Amino acid sequence: MILRSFLVTWIGSTLVFGAALRPGAEPGRTVLVGLEPGGRLRYPAYSAGGDTLPDFSHCGFGGGGVALPVAPVRERLTPQPGGDDAPRIQAALDRVGALPPGEDGLRGAVLLSRGEYRCEQPLRIEASGVVLRGEGEGTEGTVVVASYRQQLPLIRVGGKSGPRELGGRQRTIADAYVPVGARRFMVEDAAGLAVGQSVLVVRRGNAAWITELGMDRIVPRKSDPGSTRQWGPFDLKFDRVITAIDGRAVTIDAPIACAIDRRWGGGVVAPYQDEARIERCGVEHLRAVSVFDRGQTALHQGEKVWVDERHATHLVSFGAVKHAWARRLTTEGFYHGPVQVGGAAKWVTVEDCTSQAPVSQITGGRRYPFSVDGQLVLVQRCRSDRARHAFVFGARVPGPNVFLECVSTHDYASSEPHHRWSVGGLYDNVESLLAIQDRGSMGTGHGWAGANYVVWNCRGSLICQQPPTAQNFAIGFVGRRGKDAYPRPTGWWESEGTPVEPRSLYRAQLAARLGP
Repeated sequence: MILRSFLVTWIGSTLVFGAALRPGAEPGRTVLVGLEPGGRLRYPAYSAGGDTLPDFSHCGFGGGGVALPVAPVRERLTPQPGGDDAPRIQAALDRVGALPPGEDGLRGAVLLSRGEYRCEQPLRIEASGVVLRGEGEGTEGTVVVASYRQQLPLIRVGGKSGPRELGGRQRTIADAYVPVGARRFMVEDAAGLAVGQSVLVVRRGNAAWITELGMDRIVPRKSDPGSTRQWGPFDLKFDRVITAIDGRAVTIDAPIACAIDRRWGGGVVAPYQDEARIERCGVEHLRAVSVFDRGQTALHQGEKVWVDERHATHLVSFGAVKHAWARRLTTEGFYHGPVQVGGAAKWVTVEDCTSQAPVSQITGGRRYPFSVDGQLVLVQRCRSDRARHAFVFGARVPGPNVFLECVSTHDYASSEPHHRWSVGGLYDNVESLLAIQDRGSMGTGHGWAGANYVVWNCRGSLICQQPPTAQNFAIGFVGRRGKDAYPRPTGWWESEGTPVEPRSLYRAQLAARLGP
């Protein structure tokens, strides 16, 4: 599908429109990103409304481009024969959590010396600046055995709650249209807003918009018509920081990933308080094994698999936390895998983690080893084997978020935005089965799963469709096109079969913003 749109460049704070833009540049190039002298990137608009590819470089710990810290060791534990190690690990985490934080915001690390530790109950990190560290993710390093028989993550990281809006402080966005990729917009009244303030930029989606998407008339499955839920109006809430105010013009630190359109409900800026969300926490350098019943097996497509489901889900679950990380973790035998990033999590980096041999039935809701519901999350250099949805986004995820240089093998289903209008994800140099599409009546009526997604120089298999009122992009993809679940308009494909420059969009954006 070819869309007419316009080249735009910024001169000061003014948009200058130029010639018509359409997909289909020569192989090895894209019309969506231009590289200027000095490394500056230019983003031509791909729609008449001025939508551009977002700057994804703000994803990750510290707002992107910030090295993960190394916390000083405050507690060291060694393996002990027999018994449940969870109480003494938890006590050490709590002791470190009670220490005063340093100037860098870190309280310290609990170090598990190499060897095996058995946890008959889950662990919690509930204070800022606390790190749980092992001495290596290999079989000869630190191995934590999750031996409890419940579907719970091994380690929960987070405070009591995420952001809470301040009543009566909302400011209506005045622009008729705020495009994808924008960081600046007008409000009707900037009184009460301040530079440095944390806000939710709320994008409304009204009933008329749901009708435009066709998501109020999803055709139910004949086999189970009662399972399909039609969509209703909903909001997307982009968690941002105000960086400038000029009269009624407000600038935020990271772009929005879904256009704010007055026709579909417009939007507001909502200041919030955030005293209960913790920060600067991590789990690193260890291996975790989930105990399961090896007597429970089944055949799946002629393959014998273990299907016990009464055991640990993820190694780490990030809840109400920001500036957090998981690095060099390996899981074996978990229901899902290494990491789940919840909706109240922000600025999280997950790197160099591996999911091996997950154990569950092979059907819906299982085997999501790297699952993202938060925003401004970076998952890089991670590997998955025998997952269903290896690198997956949940419903109504605000974005931007990034999967960078990740690989999945022996997939039972695709890596994807999974349901209900997740926005602004980047798959950058990922090798996997990938799909950005209308999932229709799948699940409970997943419908248009992702919008304004970018698949950049990826390999494997790909479905890329265009939803109403938005776009999805397949740039420099090498591999085969997958089979659409439902026939829908094709997304924006460029340089199919030939990678483009820059080879990594995230890395190029990071260098353009912060320097080499």
